[in-house]
Amino acid sequence: MKTLFWILLLLIFYCYIGYPALICLLSKFFPKPVRKSVIFPSVSIIIAAHNEEDVIEAKLANLLTLDYPPDQIEILIGSDYSTDRTNQIVQSCTDPRVRLVNFSQRRGKMMCVNDLVGQAKHEIIFFNDTRQILEKNALKNLVQNFADPAVGCASGELIFNKSEGGTAKGVNLYWEYEKFIRSHEASVHSMLGATGAIYAIRKSLYVPAPADVILDDMFTPFKAIEKGYRAIFDGTAHAYDKAAHSATEEYRRKARTLYGNYQIFGLFPNLFIPFKSPIALQLFSHKFLRVMVPFFMLVLLPLNFLLIDQNMYQFIFGLQILFYAAAFIGVLSRNQKYGIFKPIAKICYVPYVFCLLNFAALIGFYRFINAKQKVTWQKARK
Repeated sequence: MKTLFWILLLLIFYCYIGYPALICLLSKFFPKPVRKSVIFPSVSIIIAAHNEEDVIEAKLANLLTLDYPPDQIEILIGSDYSTDRTNQIVQSCTDPRVRLVNFSQRRGKMMCVNDLVGQAKHEIIFFNDTRQILEKNALKNLVQNFADPAVGCASGELIFNKSEGGTAKGVNLYWEYEKFIRSHEASVHSMLGATGAIYAIRKSLYVPAPADVILDDMFTPFKAIEKGYRAIFDGTAHAYDKAAHSATEEYRRKARTLYGNYQIFGLFPNLFIPFKSPIALQLFSHKFLRVMVPFFMLVLLPLNFLLIDQNMYQFIFGLQILFYAAAFIGVLSRNQKYGIFKPIAKICYVPYVFCLLNFAALIGFYRFINAKQKVTWQKARK
């Protein structure tokens, strides 16, 4: 019982602290720099949209002002059976680079993306979402990575605007932590997932994903890695977004994402094989253990209680109770911006968001084993 307790505890610490430290050290001592160069390959910008009338006009304006040669760009907007004014707004754009591809039946993002890539004319496919705004030089900076023939996929950096509230702050902190890991993984070989709002792949490497795939931004880079190419994170190519302000919003998004992780494990079992896969260590330590942690936590607390007759285990049990109590207080104070609860919210939002994300992982697993996740998407904003 003691052995199991310590194994679970050490795996949790390794997942969240030990592995980030290890990958950081590996990137320092065994770096693989990308041979970037100023190039301007032809680019097809791909966006799948459903009922995006509130943001699509601003998105088109953003894309049309990117610092990139106009004759090297085409913009394909795939409307997944939009029933609002999305189609009319896109059609009202007179720029010849913009083309609406209207689908008369709602099939989900992956089917839209597969069809759009099939119609794309250019050598680099640049994936975008409707909500996020790209920095003017984002595309130019990102495609420089493709000057290196070893690079098959490149992802930019998503930056969340500063927001008040425990959920938004916790999500922002978690995302900074994820980007730290992702950048060092890419320095060793490859990142394990692109940022869906800003990533690109050589069209020659694109493999149409199954219709039920949730995470195209993991499936697509993994296919490039399978073919012997690298998937790179580039922190100079920026997109901007707002962090989730409500627990419900972040929980829904994360449960869907973690459901998608289970799919990816089943689709790419060969990438777990040591010495054959260049990302085996990263995939096990970063992605697989991450979805196992909530199960470890569920076992750890009652196991700790059964060992509570010894001082050391009493101390660890007390720390666990204190952590969960702080998470609960974080739930109650997450929207407090003023008064006595403001400093409490600042302290408690980290355990609160940590528990929220791990609960979402459990729900993602439940949906996976019961096949209860829809392939059509819901907007993460009101």
